[in-house]
Amino acid sequence: MDIINAINDFLWSYLLIWMLLGWAVYFTIKTGGVQFVMIPEMLRLLVNSSQKHDDTRQEDVPARHKVSSFQAFAVSIASRVGTGNMAGVATAIVLGGPGAVFWMWVIALLGSANAFIESTLAQLFKVKGENSFRGGPAYYISRGIGSRAWAVTFAVLISVTFGWAYNSVQANTITASLEGFGVPPLAVGIVLSILTLVIICGGIRRISRFSEIVVPVMAILYILLAIVVIGMNITRLPEVLGLIFSSAFDWHAGVGGAVGAAVMMGIKRGLFSNEAGQGSAPNVAATASVSHPVKQGLIQTLGVFTDTLIICSCTAFIILFSGVFDNGETGIKLTQTALDSELGAGSEFVAVAIFFFAFTSIVGNYYYAETNLQFITSRRWVVPAFRLTVAAMVFAGSVATLDFVWAFADITMGLMTACNLGAIALLGRYAIVLLRDYRSQRLKGYDPTYHSSTLPSLDTPCWK
Repeated sequence: MDIINAINDFLWSYLLIWMLLGWAVYFTIKTGGVQFVMIPEMLRLLVNSSQKHDDTRQEDVPARHKVSSFQAFAVSIASRVGTGNMAGVATAIVLGGPGAVFWMWVIALLGSANAFIESTLAQLFKVKGENSFRGGPAYYISRGIGSRAWAVTFAVLISVTFGWAYNSVQANTITASLEGFGVPPLAVGIVLSILTLVIICGGIRRISRFSEIVVPVMAILYILLAIVVIGMNITRLPEVLGLIFSSAFDWHAGVGGAVGAAVMMGIKRGLFSNEAGQGSAPNVAATASVSHPVKQGLIQTLGVFTDTLIICSCTAFIILFSGVFDNGETGIKLTQTALDSELGAGSEFVAVAIFFFAFTSIVGNYYYAETNLQFITSRRWVVPAFRLTVAAMVFAGSVATLDFVWAFADITMGLMTACNLGAIALLGRYAIVLLRDYRSQRLKGYDPTYHSSTLPSLDTPCWK
């Protein structure tokens, strides 16, 4: 833990926070605040995106294999919503104080510009797969920058992060939520690892269809619970908001003070939850069949707001209204305690909800990893071997300490994010050109359509 913490402190204190905020501010300025001024356009696109395909250049692919813009958005939301919203927010408040919530909001508002750039680039440089489009940072690094080594490095990092690190966090959170009901971690670990192997080796379609119904229902119920808690404490809302803002700039704890911890934990846990700039959501964004890359960039930007400004805020208000954030609990146990304190019940619902959220995330995380493994190599033995390691990490996460799994995830997430931010720093100018093209067509009353002749120097065969 000493070694892991030392690496994390260096990585986040001296590199990642400044990279994330720096490029977020830069892209916010260069795009004219796209994440703010184009919210009406995002909502318009989301409402109109239920059709199977928006682009006629994929007529050779059967309709049943095409992914609509809304479907790609829904998949990315499903992967975001879960552990980070419930357990991650609680951990951030314990370690960084209430001010961490403010910095979560900041990284969502500014970082959504990074999300727009990376998802637009994923669409621009996507390739045709066997059944549908595929793409992501590994593809735009390889085709846009021309560096196979850099692309493979990212593919390895995302495979380790999502296949191993994040899945150990998901498993650890499920275990922690069940401990209060007397379920031993060893038993949870065995069952989860077996279920994971069964599903990732087959049966994913049935589970994904089930999760498409269950996960949104659980999310809506959780939001309703939060609304009830806020309604019960509405007269204290100014007090809680004041606590968040004052703690965000509290310089009285020495050596950088509480504000340093608030910034670091807010940005870490905010990034874990909303994934803006990480390079994960672009893997899903690339699968959508749209007529212009900016369309999916805008829709994926909306996902960041949904995750952090709505669902993460729900957890924050539940915990802060309860006043139990300094009782020694952390992670999912703190969220459960807070709900019990406010409603006299709720820990059971959280346990059930987190199981569905976290377990569907385990499956989704695996497929992020497998997609990138297939970018690295086509050797058949690699994927089956990787599946065994994923199941092993699910078991390890179930019996490991909370501090260890989160610290491990912070390292791999940080390295992956740095790799992706370097890429969008070099390629972001293309997304800005596409945004100008999109706005120009919209002003003329057109439904924007992109053709590779706009950026003829790039190798983008899907847009000819």
